[in-house]
Amino acid sequence: MSGNRNFKATLFTHIFNEPDKILELYNALSGKELPPETPIKQTTLEDVLFMDRINDLAFVVDGRLVVLIEHQSTINENMPLRVLIYLSRVYERIVDNKTIYRTSLVEIPRPEFCVLYNGKDDYVDRTTLKLSDAFMENPDRTGFGSALELEVPIININKGHNADVIQKSIHLNGYVTYVSKVREYQAAGLKFQDALASAVKDCIKNDILIDILPNLSSEVLNMLMVEFNLEDALSVRMEEGIEKGIRIGEARGEARGEARGEARGEARGIAQGIAQGAEQKTLELAGKLLALGMEAEQISEVTGLSVGQVMALR
Repeated sequence: MSGNRNFKATLFTHIFNEPDKILELYNALSGKELPPETPIKQTTLEDVLFMDRINDLAFVVDGRLVVLIEHQSTINENMPLRVLIYLSRVYERIVDNKTIYRTSLVEIPRPEFCVLYNGKDDYVDRTTLKLSDAFMENPDRTGFGSALELEVPIININKGHNADVIQKSIHLNGYVTYVSKVREYQAAGLKFQDALASAVKDCIKNDILIDILPNLSSEVLNMLMVEFNLEDALSVRMEEGIEKGIRIGEARGEARGEARGEARGEARGIAQGIAQGAEQKTLELAGKLLALGMEAEQISEVTGLSVGQVMALR
């Protein structure tokens, strides 16, 4: 079960796993200057059965704020809905259920949210996703209120973006530098494992994440390989699936076109081939992610397969 427990434990969550580093990150992102003695209570959600992280980072600041921070390499338009679900579960943990049935008002920490983006695709410095964008429109107006809104700021933390924020946290700056170094070595032609190792040596030599990188265990290094490889694996396998689908489609399309004497037979065959080839590669990817210990729900989110399809592969 070690793969299950540690899949969500990315380098980001490995770095920001102590109150002092969490406070440092919060001050940088919020623009505040809370003192070092400010109480931080971690409330990151974990699966009861597998002890796997459900979200990246959740904590209560000084008993007044509940903060949710997610780290994403691919922007998910459903983040506001996910954050809403996370927030509900966090409140369940920090509020006594019996108190909500009292007549007096129950005070709860005010929520704040943030998503940090460091994927390879170009993305704006900052934007905001809103829960209300997901609401189905109902033309029938009633006397019921519908004032629910949840806004999630997205901050691009790739090198060259939002430097003013990143440099306020020595550990966030170190993380951004490390990721950038790995990609630089990959672009220079180094094999993936060599790029990881070279980036670690480079950062240590320059006193970057000096309290983290020298002590990385083999378990954490394996975690890094999964973290960095996942995005590339998805991209490569989809490209392979499309190429295979085109070849299958061309063959089928030509056969149908000759038999029917219709050009549309070729086009339809190509389209079907693309779909079938991509689907096959998606199933192969899901199988490999299962072998790495990734949970079915996470694989479903990554691949687009249903949880039932993933479980069938298992």
